[in-house]
This record gives sequence, C-alpha cells and structure tokens, in this order.
Amino acid sequence: MAFAFLFPRLRLVPAAGGPQIYFTSPSGSASADFHDHHGHDHAGHEGHEHHGHEHGGHEGHDHHDHDHGDHEGHDHDDHDDHDDHDDHDDHDDHEGHDHGDHDHHAGHDHAHDLRGASRKNLIIALVLIATYMLAEVVGGVISGSLALIADAGHMLTDAAAIAMALVAMWIAERVATAERTFGYERTEVLAAMLNTVALWLIAGWIVFEAYHRTFGTEEPHVDGLPVLIVGTGGLLINIAAAWVLHRSAGHSMNVEGAFQHVLADLMGSVGVIISAVLILSFATDNPADALWGFNWFLVDPILSVLIALLILWSSRHLMVTVMNVLLEGTPQHIDAYALCNDIEEVEGVTLIHDVHIWTITSGSEAFTAHVLVDPSYQGGNEQIRTQVQNIAHNQYGIGHVTLQLENTASSCKEDHHVDHLLHTSRPSAS
Repeated sequence: MAFAFLFPRLRLVPAAGGPQIYFTSPSGSASADFHDHHGHDHAGHEGHEHHGHEHGGHEGHDHHDHDHGDHEGHDHDDHDDHDDHDDHDDHDDHEGHDHGDHDHHAGHDHAHDLRGASRKNLIIALVLIATYMLAEVVGGVISGSLALIADAGHMLTDAAAIAMALVAMWIAERVATAERTFGYERTEVLAAMLNTVALWLIAGWIVFEAYHRTFGTEEPHVDGLPVLIVGTGGLLINIAAAWVLHRSAGHSMNVEGAFQHVLADLMGSVGVIISAVLILSFATDNPADALWGFNWFLVDPILSVLIALLILWSSRHLMVTVMNVLLEGTPQHIDAYALCNDIEEVEGVTLIHDVHIWTITSGSEAFTAHVLVDPSYQGGNEQIRTQVQNIAHNQYGIGHVTLQLENTASSCKEDHHVDHLLHTSRPSAS
C-alpha cells in the first residue's frame, strides 16, 4: 500500500463491511484494535479512575496529570482541590471528546461581516430593480404598452428573488438554541435552492410559450420599437444590479441565487434588444417580401429558447452546490484527503478516522474526527489538539472543529472509515 511507509505498524485488510485497520505490535502480532494499549481500558470512560489519566484537550482545559495550569486565564497551579480526581464524576461520561477549543467565534464573525456586506448589496439591487419596475408600470399604463407591463412583471420576479434572499438572511441570523444547535443558517441554502428551482420553472415556461408562438395558429407579431426601448432600459438596470450582487455572489449561495435571477433577466434584455433590432430591420407583414423570405418575427421566440437554455446552464452549478450542502458532502474547496494526510503528519498522531467535513452555510464549514494518539508520545494530547486545530483553521479555513482524541479504538462505536489512506490528495475525476 502507498501509505505503508507512513504507518509501518498499520495494516489495511479488505473485508466485506469495508477495509479494516489492524495495528501490528513490535512482536509482529496483529490486534483488532488500532494498537496495543498495554491493557489500559478506555471503554466509554465511564466510572473509571483517573490516577494519572491524561485528558488531552478537555473543553479547553489542560488535564495532563490533572494540572489545571491553563484554565481560561485562571492560575490553578496550586489548586489543592484538584489534586485528587479519583472520583471526579464530572468527567464520567465525557467519553474522551476533545472539542478543539470550540472557539470558532472568528469564523462566525467573518461570516457575519460577509452577511452584512451581502445584505447591503441585495438592498441596493432591490431598490434599482423595484424603481425601474414601478417606472415601467406607470409608463405602461399611461402609454397603453403591453410590452412595458410585461417586462415589469419580469422585473417583479427578480425583486421577489432578492426579497426572498433578504428574508432568508434575516432568519439565518437568529440565535442558535438547544433545539436548533446550528441555528437557522441553512435557511439561506434553502432560499438559494428555491430561487434556482424558480429559474428553471421560468425557463420551462419560456420554452413552452416560444413553442406556441412558433407553431400556434396565430402569426407572431412584435412591435419592435417599444421592445427595443424597454430592453435597453432593462439591460442598463440589470447590468448595475448584477455588478452590485456579483461582489457577494462568490461567497454566498443565497446571494448567488438572487444574482442568477438578475443575470437571467440581463440575458433576456440582450435577447430582447437583438430581436427588436432584427425585427425593425428586416421584418415585414408579408414574410415572402422579407430578407431571405424569412419570417423575422420568429426571431423573438427563437432567441427566447436560447436564453432559457443559457439560464439552465448558468444556474446548474448553484444547484449542484446546494445539493452538496444539503447532502452534507465535503465542500469542493476542501481536500479531505490532503487534510487527513496533513493531520497524520503531526507528531504523536497514529491515525485519523471517522472524519466528517460539511458546510453549514456559505463560508461556515464544520469538521469532526477521531484522532488516534500513539501511547508512547510524551508531548501530551493538548499539544496534538492545538496542532490539528491550527491545521484545520489556518490551512483549510474550517471554523468549527471538534476532535476526539483516543489512545485506543476499542470503545469506538462509530464507523472507522479510512478511505483517505488510499490517497494523499483528492483524486482527479476520471
């Protein structure tokens, strides 16, 4: 195996339920456990005695030999009350979890700053679109132009998409509770999904309408000049709104959903202008007299179908991203193989397993794992925990890290999937 030189005492054995890890003792015998822990039983950590027991990273405390020297800024070096932990019930059912300091406020603060900037951009875009939409309604009523009122209805879908994004952002900022431990941040992901589905429905309606205009009983007829004026105004507004939203769309699926709506409208405006110019230039009431004998009024539905296809193509990536988040897949920008490999390079780490990496919402990722510690390592679990946490935070940008440090895997009830051992980086798609 490619990883054998990294872990000379580990063997990956194929089995019906998936690959199994065995730890080979110095004498050459293999144990079904990850390593031989000299008879020390950590099964559940329930009701065991704490004579000299080392709790690597315990809610941010340093429990090496039960020295509370670093206790959230308090000096407990001479705290006699902590000398004897034989019957320390507070640790009975902690089950060896090291929660990686759980200090992910910096990640939350960054996400909050991004959300604030995104909200500002959404409001600006909403004002631009709503103002032009109202102007179109007024102009359409005064002039009797159906084209103006129809485009105002199109603008209304953009305004609704942006409003949905703003509402989702407001809900996402609600404080997490004991019943909803991750808060409501996934609301933004759901809003992005709904906006994408709405776009696909609009694209489907465009294709349906284009078919009936092309093959229906009524001859298609488009008044080119009002369409050209409306399309030009809509293009300018959509360019401004798209430019504003583009600054936030890169780091927020919620904003990207609204951005895709504006982008679709922008492409629609381009199509409207092109069709209006062609109709004004070549269309005649009698197609036989037109250039090449073509009915140029058909340009409008033909371009509409092309725009619908562009809408589907441009929004497909957002839907894939949303589904990956909802299925709790590993974020595309995080290489799980490389992350695990970097952690296993830390001194004292034998193996990392039961790894989970997922996205809570845009810009907020979480990582949990079990870290198997070499029993002969003298540096202490706190040192390992700090190094692993720094790798996840600083190299991979993960804000929420929870680690369980173990000296044996005999008490582990979770699946010990170790697929990352087969590669040191994400394999390329074949």
